[in-house]
Amino acid sequence: MDELPLDLVRTLLAAVDEGTFDAAAAALHVTPSAVSQRVKALEQRTGRVLLIRTKPVRPTESGQVVVRFARQLARLELDARAELGIAGERGPARVPIAVNADSLATWFLPALTRVPQDPPVCFELHREDEAHTTALLREGQVMAAVTSSPDPVAGCTVRRLGLARYLPVSTEAFAARHLTQPLERALRDAPVIVFDRRDDLQDGFVRSLTSDGTGAAPVRHYVPTSEGFCDAVAAGLGWGLVPEPQARPLLRTGALTLLASGRPVDVPLFWQQWKLDSPALAAVADAVAATAAEALRHAPA
Repeated sequence: MDELPLDLVRTLLAAVDEGTFDAAAAALHVTPSAVSQRVKALEQRTGRVLLIRTKPVRPTESGQVVVRFARQLARLELDARAELGIAGERGPARVPIAVNADSLATWFLPALTRVPQDPPVCFELHREDEAHTTALLREGQVMAAVTSSPDPVAGCTVRRLGLARYLPVSTEAFAARHLTQPLERALRDAPVIVFDRRDDLQDGFVRSLTSDGTGAAPVRHYVPTSEGFCDAVAAGLGWGLVPEPQARPLLRTGALTLLASGRPVDVPLFWQQWKLDSPALAAVADAVAATAAEALRHAPA
């Protein structure tokens, strides 16, 4: 494969970001025909189809590799301009990050307050389940991610952050009404709060209590925000696994009761980021690691 001309790579990125060749042409101040020709030329050089010509256009798997490369080049250019003192016209450094809702609602925002703001850094947060944040890294949409996967995405490094602990809880009134049988049996029928249809945490907890692999009850309420999830459990709509930092204050006041003492669910979290010598990204990574060391649990040595 020949070298990848930067103008062609940037054109592909513009097409993906803008969604159409017309919009990319406007952003690049060229004609739509020029955008089409550049993308076609890049596909000829790579010997692969890079874009699916839908509305909006979508990168193929090979296209995702080129998009990620383009974003890394853009990041390096911004960092170089900053070191040379000519970054003002391009604006502050932008760091897109994928993070799960529970981390966002508990410890992650305090981590960002630790990032030095001279020069300024702008955060672009993408909320996604921790089991799926690496997909955004593969697609080149983010530079870093909080993830439950220890397996590095191509071109990324991995750092262990710690364990996010979840506690099985409900209100006392809910437990008195729905959980009078042994817990492993009662949870098969008791209404449950679930984050979304990809959330397997509650089902996995029930399966860990039973021998037949049965999950949580079919009566389930989907509440797709971390705060709303906790509020739904506290309102008595169902039981659920609530992050420990959110559950502990409610347990102390009696608003919630612990359903299974000694049966927390610990989810390992990792930080994955591009292998990129970027001062802004390094500052974010250090702040996240320091805050995670204080906020998350750690497995005994």
